[in-house]
Amino acid sequence: MGVNKRSLELFYIDGRPDGLLTAEIFDWTGHVLVVPRLRLKEALVRSETAHAGVYLLLGENEQGRLRAYIGEAEELRTRLGQHARADDKQWWEKAVLVTTTNNQLHKAYGRYLEARLIEQAQKVQRALLENNTSPSVPVLREAERANMEGFLDNLFMVLPAVRVDMFIENARPAGSTLHQQPVLPQYLENELTDDQLSRFELNYRKYHIRATAVLQDGNFVVEAGSEAYPQWKGDKNSSYSHRHEELSRNGVLKQDGQKAIFVTDYVCSSTSEAAAIVKGRSAAGPTSWRLVGTHTSYKEWEAQRLEEDAVSVASSE
Repeated sequence: MGVNKRSLELFYIDGRPDGLLTAEIFDWTGHVLVVPRLRLKEALVRSETAHAGVYLLLGENEQGRLRAYIGEAEELRTRLGQHARADDKQWWEKAVLVTTTNNQLHKAYGRYLEARLIEQAQKVQRALLENNTSPSVPVLREAERANMEGFLDNLFMVLPAVRVDMFIENARPAGSTLHQQPVLPQYLENELTDDQLSRFELNYRKYHIRATAVLQDGNFVVEAGSEAYPQWKGDKNSSYSHRHEELSRNGVLKQDGQKAIFVTDYVCSSTSEAAAIVKGRSAAGPTSWRLVGTHTSYKEWEAQRLEEDAVSVASSE
């Protein structure tokens, strides 16, 4: 099956990575404007802020956890100004405004997108959602609903690119990694079993903890049934501390005696993130994970694979 490749354009309006930013996908009518609160006055004179759409207000609580509010408005400029003056909304530091280039998100569409975004945020639980209610998804005609779901698919592609990952669902059904095998160098293919080809393991012998994972589509996926230390015991300021707590809170990690168990497969962005979650403290992932049944670390496996690729490229030139 071919990969559906897309072109994403990020435009730094004032030439600063922490300033005003727009994001668009080629052949998509959606338009995303990222607004730091300190640049609010400059943002609200832009034409797209007079459009209808949905918006996110983002900040952090005292423990460093992401706080978010999701809303919709017939004119984003007016609503954002109201939130800036509201006593109960002084915590937000950044707003993300989602509109269309032709201002076609009428009220029913806005309410649909708002309800679906809230639904997804509640499902993933990466953010402390400040919405007091969970609106029901409005009934749209079949064609309209399909259009809005397509709009959301594009939006969920854009948001991580502007550093908003609160809708990304890393948990996957148990067994979703089956038959997903990484491409290995020839010398390993000749020596390892099929089971070893696809899996890495981490043995935390001090606590009799064992976890397995596979490399899949550029992600490191810890498999359901893997064990982990039941709570975070490392540096509380580590970003992995919040992730470990998040997984316990949303049920991906379930307490089982002196250990925790991964209930689902879980996608990690790096081997070090996976190792930290398993050990309950920061750890060097490339040296912590090893090919199942061998002493070959992920670091050694990766180096050999790169060397094999380099030889292959050189021989073809």
